[in-house]
Amino acid sequence: MEPIIETRDLTRRFGPLTAVDHLNLTVSAGEIFGLVGPDGAGKTTTLRMLCGLMEPSEGSARVAGHDVSRESRQVKDRIGYMAQRFGLYADLTVEENMIFYADLFAITGAERDNLTAQLLRMTRMEPFRARQAGQLSGGMKQKLALMCTLLHKPEILFLDEPTNGVDPVSRRDFWAILYQLLKDGITIFMTTAYLDEAERCHRVGLMHRGKLIRCSPPDVMKRETGAANMEGAFIQAIHSAEAQ
Repeated sequence: MEPIIETRDLTRRFGPLTAVDHLNLTVSAGEIFGLVGPDGAGKTTTLRMLCGLMEPSEGSARVAGHDVSRESRQVKDRIGYMAQRFGLYADLTVEENMIFYADLFAITGAERDNLTAQLLRMTRMEPFRARQAGQLSGGMKQKLALMCTLLHKPEILFLDEPTNGVDPVSRRDFWAILYQLLKDGITIFMTTAYLDEAERCHRVGLMHRGKLIRCSPPDVMKRETGAANMEGAFIQAIHSAEAQ
């Protein structure tokens, strides 16, 4: 079966800096793939290339059967992308933000109403539909951003550190939503700075200085590195990479 995401020597340079260095990975449909690494490792740059928002300097990537460089429009029609700072409108209510984004996707009438109601139920945001986005907690803002991203029913969801700065209870709720989306058949590709979250993914890719230094299920990664948790596995992987 063809991977739903595949990169071949995917590279991005900014002048003398190589932010992503010949990245090779595949992601299967229906899995949660986590890309983990410190700030500056190349995670966000990778995500932006996969979403067709940034041209590779070298190499290629295919998402949902389409080349991200030559067929970026087809890629964007099939994905949802939630950036670290999603463009919510603070002076609009939860429902008004959703209506605005539905209009951008040309979703109107009964379809829009049904989707909005469904997403509000799934995220338990129904009691807050009339609250202005600027008055929401950090966790609620992330839920609203996710709902807006899901309005056009994407096949693949790209999330850039979606729970960064969110309290532990909201993080737990957010992951419950992700698992529900997984049951609904959506593939999830996410970056995260939380190594405990990486353990929730089916597979994890560890990035360091633009390179993918390990890629495997969390249990396999811990066993191969002799680590008790993902933090230990990451440290061991970095030491091994730097020693080569």
